[in-house]
Amino acid sequence: MTYDFGHHFTRELANRFGPDTASWPATAERVTPFLAIVVDALGMDEGLRWFEAARKAHLRVTETERDRSYNFGFAHYLDTATGAHENVTLPVIAAFETLKAAYKVARHEDSTDVDVYFECAAQACSRLGAARRERVQQLEQGRERRAAAAR
Repeated sequence: MTYDFGHHFTRELANRFGPDTASWPATAERVTPFLAIVVDALGMDEGLRWFEAARKAHLRVTETERDRSYNFGFAHYLDTATGAHENVTLPVIAAFETLKAAYKVARHEDSTDVDVYFECAAQACSRLGAARRERVQQLEQGRERRAAAAR
């Protein structure tokens, strides 16, 4: 299913970094298509869950780096947080691999934390979900009005 994730994600980035895209981190443009693939593969609700899981995985990585303790890596922590290993389907593989790629690309940016991208992506999914629920509610109300008028 196709969602307008890119538009909503870009709006979240503008809320975070300002309207002038020239002032955004260089990786923002590169990460956006990867994150859109996650939503296209899994849908908004599951995409939101995965972006939150990616935030947790990144936090685990940064904690282990800070503590200089053993680091199993982003992929392991993401797998654990999402339970991807329990439900290996094509959409799950697509989401998992693209999140790993987005993470790798975003980690090359020194001026911003990759968590910002995952947070903005989660917000975009949340807003998309709210908009979708509102449209469904409007459709249901319209059907009810038509049914009442037909009686």
